[in-house]
Amino acid sequence: MRDRRRCIDVRLRRGRRLAAALAVSGILFGTAACGSGSGSARAGDPNTLEVWTRSDPDSAQTYKRVFAAFTEKTGIKIDYQPVMNFDQQLQSRASTKDLPDVMINDTALMGSYQAQGLLKAIDPASIAGHGGITAKSWSSTVGRDGRHYGIPYSRQAMTLFVRKDWREKLGLPQPKTWQDTLALAKAFATRDPDGDGRKDTYGMVVPGSAQNGYVAWWGASWLWQGGVRIVEKEGTGYRPAMDSAAALRTVTWMKDNLFCGDNGVIQPSALTSVTANTTNFQDGNAGMYLTGPYNISTFDKALGKDTYEVLPAPAGPAGNDVLADGEDIYFGARTGKAKQEQTLAAFLISPEGQTLAMTGDHQPVVRIPVNSTLDAAKVRGDARWSVVQKAYEDDSLQFPNAPDWAPIKQDTADSLNALFTYCGSDVKAGLKELNDTLAGDLKDQDLLK
Repeated sequence: MRDRRRCIDVRLRRGRRLAAALAVSGILFGTAACGSGSGSARAGDPNTLEVWTRSDPDSAQTYKRVFAAFTEKTGIKIDYQPVMNFDQQLQSRASTKDLPDVMINDTALMGSYQAQGLLKAIDPASIAGHGGITAKSWSSTVGRDGRHYGIPYSRQAMTLFVRKDWREKLGLPQPKTWQDTLALAKAFATRDPDGDGRKDTYGMVVPGSAQNGYVAWWGASWLWQGGVRIVEKEGTGYRPAMDSAAALRTVTWMKDNLFCGDNGVIQPSALTSVTANTTNFQDGNAGMYLTGPYNISTFDKALGKDTYEVLPAPAGPAGNDVLADGEDIYFGARTGKAKQEQTLAAFLISPEGQTLAMTGDHQPVVRIPVNSTLDAAKVRGDARWSVVQKAYEDDSLQFPNAPDWAPIKQDTADSLNALFTYCGSDVKAGLKELNDTLAGDLKDQDLLK
């Protein structure tokens, strides 16, 4: 009976999600057809571009500096809108048939945006300096129809942040494998590395909540290293791949060693933690964090630059590939201003634009530059960034960009979170159920093979 109810819940969830997506798509396809809204004050000004980024106040300051330099150089004005609740506000604007001219947001959203009719197709040759972007970065902007729908702007890859002072105090080496990582985590949790005489430290910090797919985002690097792919390309479509022997081994290892041990390897709140409240590393009571390089400036201020180290992710059974992601420049599906949009994009990917976005007193908005003439470590004068750049260039995989990845990531996160929450869970059965759900997600998008 429990299995039957679970299957019904999955079908209902998928149906509600599909209905919502279709409702939104109807709005957005209409927007693409109608173009700019006549009521927009800025629509009639060919010398002003409305630009949205998904930014908090600190990173918005960096964007403001970049856009000010662009306006001074070209005379084109920027009506800049830093938006946190990006998708909700974007859908609201779409309903008024008035999309922003330019958007900068996550690479993994391209498939969803394209499917909903939000984006204009882009010819890379129309962007001055396009040849300075590597084929690997350009490949992540190709939609289901083989056309480009974004321009690479920033890239990043996960690396392992480790409390160097704790590790050296305990006389332990830098971790190179999963087993090394587990041993170091146990030592951080049990051997009083901060020397306060209390058992108040944890081995590593994990954003393991299912909310917004966090545990799938964090866990992707572990899956890659275990030889797992959530979905795999097959011809012109995809097939789910979470019922493989590699998936069973990897998820079982993660459950048994990270989430269900009694040795304090991860923080107690891991399964309800998102990145916004996963602060144990910077607060000084966790020894490791597999995360993105945007945290470097935060950790430098909180802990001190010499207190921790940035290391390549330790290798699993299938290698040391980690999750790569980043941001793209998107052109809203509207008429006019193509020349101005192309001029802005060319500046943003130029050495000048990329360097401005990587430096300054506020949060950098370009992590690894997409302009291949730049070296992140040299631009910043910080050798730690070479670890991140090498991880992206040599040992990284991105989520597939053509499907609408949001439901795939969310369903994967729901499943992993449930398996990790109940330590007596049947991993094989859970992954089989997840695989069936992913097949439904792909079928909903006409991508199942």
